[in-house]
Amino acid sequence: MTISVTPIFIPGLILTRDIFAAQIDGLVHPAAAKTADTLGRDSITAMAEAALALADGPLVPVGISMGGYIAMEMARLAPQRLAGIALLNTQHRADPPERRKQREATIDMAQSDRFRGVTRHLLKSFLSPAAMEDETLVARVIAMAEEVGRENFVLQQRAILGRRDQSDTLGALTVPALVLGGGLDTLTPPQASRDMAELIPDAELVIMEEIGHLSTIEASDEVTDILNAYLARLAA
Repeated sequence: MTISVTPIFIPGLILTRDIFAAQIDGLVHPAAAKTADTLGRDSITAMAEAALALADGPLVPVGISMGGYIAMEMARLAPQRLAGIALLNTQHRADPPERRKQREATIDMAQSDRFRGVTRHLLKSFLSPAAMEDETLVARVIAMAEEVGRENFVLQQRAILGRRDQSDTLGALTVPALVLGGGLDTLTPPQASRDMAELIPDAELVIMEEIGHLSTIEASDEVTDILNAYLARLAA
């Protein structure tokens, strides 16, 4: 069976293609996959427009965290282009005031040349307690953050601060969606995934109970299997 759509993998804040390495390599048809560039832009809309331009024909955005914000913006901008959408460890609402203050504080910290400190601070929110004990996983996250760099981190945070509420977008989806969350995710808790799934007319909801915010590397094989099954459903 040939999958006739192009998966577009979209990394989250301070993350690179490596966050999806296992999923891209484990796809039934890996050659079809593209990875969005989330660098050098300070708006979610601009990132979404760039991702939509990566391929012709029907797309399946696969976004984690900030990547989910971009995926939903792709759905808002060009719903006719989507064959499906996978929203991993993300949420559809804009930040509440307290969260906005936290983001602004990390921007100030990064701009004061303490970017490495920001990365270390975010690690505890990104990874579950068990994953924090895995030196290899921690090193991968730090390496991704260093590749993204301070300037792009600031641009990404500003883009996130400017994002819109996507409730209407989710409610208007006409394609099957995969919504996946981590039971130990403190940044986008399981209820955020449940709320999105309730808005989407055709949603498959998966909550991975012992997993944190970065599900694609904490439970790489399981997420790959779930994603392949979802793409097979679209192909059918």
